[in-house]
Amino acid sequence: MGLISGILMGMVFGIALMAGWRHMMRYRSTKRVAKAVDIKLLGSLNRDDLKKICGDNFPEWISFPVFEQVKWLNKQLTKLWPYVADAAEMVIKDSVEPLLEEYRPTGITSLKFSKLSLGTVAPKIEGIRVQSLKKGQITMDIDFRWGGDPNIVLGVEAALVASIPIQLKDLQVFTVVRVIFQLAEEIPCVSAVVVALLAEPKPRIDYTLKAVGGSLTALPGISDMIDDTVESIVTDMLQWPHRIVVPIGGVPVDTSELELKPQGKLTLTVVRANDLKNMEMIGKSDPYVVVYIRPLFKVKTKVIDNNLNPVWDQTFELIAEDKETQSLILEVFDKDIGQDKRLGVTKLPLIDLEAETVKEIELRLQPSLNMLKIKEKKDRGTITIKVFYHEFNKEEQLISLEEEKRILEEESN
Repeated sequence: MGLISGILMGMVFGIALMAGWRHMMRYRSTKRVAKAVDIKLLGSLNRDDLKKICGDNFPEWISFPVFEQVKWLNKQLTKLWPYVADAAEMVIKDSVEPLLEEYRPTGITSLKFSKLSLGTVAPKIEGIRVQSLKKGQITMDIDFRWGGDPNIVLGVEAALVASIPIQLKDLQVFTVVRVIFQLAEEIPCVSAVVVALLAEPKPRIDYTLKAVGGSLTALPGISDMIDDTVESIVTDMLQWPHRIVVPIGGVPVDTSELELKPQGKLTLTVVRANDLKNMEMIGKSDPYVVVYIRPLFKVKTKVIDNNLNPVWDQTFELIAEDKETQSLILEVFDKDIGQDKRLGVTKLPLIDLEAETVKEIELRLQPSLNMLKIKEKKDRGTITIKVFYHEFNKEEQLISLEEEKRILEEESN
């Protein structure tokens, strides 16, 4: 009897244990599914949604990375760099050297590469963001960083001065590169590639200059000239909305839709300046104003002799290609024997302007647009302008585009 009751009790206990185990597993599975659903919902929320839910208890350590990490790509780039560098050196020499000549500052008669080697250290890609902003295109933003060991020497010649080799040392590049692939139905499935540097965050190109076998004092102001040339090339040719369009595949394709087009016309009147800084030992400065949206298309006022409160009252017309990202730049110079001295500079973002409305604005002048590099913080005076922005229609856009091409062809000849 005891044996039978023991067997029955064991069977009941075993069945109860199995039932309990099954119930527990089903319960845990249900909890896992519910938790997975919650995590999926949380994953679809952005920072603003979470702040609304959490209120003041929102933890600051929660981040939403915009760029995806690509460690695998950096490993491959390190292996391929010797071959990539050789090809890139030829492309840079062929494409950048004409730009150095085109943007060569006044006072320098020749500016070209004497030596160009990108070194052995490969760039690093911090992350990539892929998005489809327009049908038939894939847009890729690449967080690009490079602190390499290149050997870059510029041959600089000036009037009455022999050629001086100037080396760019400690070169560092921090920027976000935008690459747009124009898709096609035929292999290689890409008809053209657009390359540009995003304006935000602003591209950083840091370097130091060293004269090889000589001194930079042989060419006074050469460092500032080269800095301005590099800044002009980056801003005017590479920084978005400006871009380089490269057809792919060897088949002629229409890239007109990818190219930058005039968007509107800015009618600008340079009225006057007040309380300019005097740069002369005897007498007063002889100021004039250089105005541009793109450094390639600069215009300037007449020179007002011996006056720190000049009145120009001159009107110019400038073309804007992208009102949202471009700015009007005004530089005031003192006309002098030899190199003119900059009295001050300022800028006006075009996005601040209302279309079809005349507006008079007083702008404060600064020693430089990049005040982080300037120790002197003294007041440089003000400049007063009148502006009127007109948005182009299709017909005006085409006319302006043809006129821009004509001007560039005349300057190249």
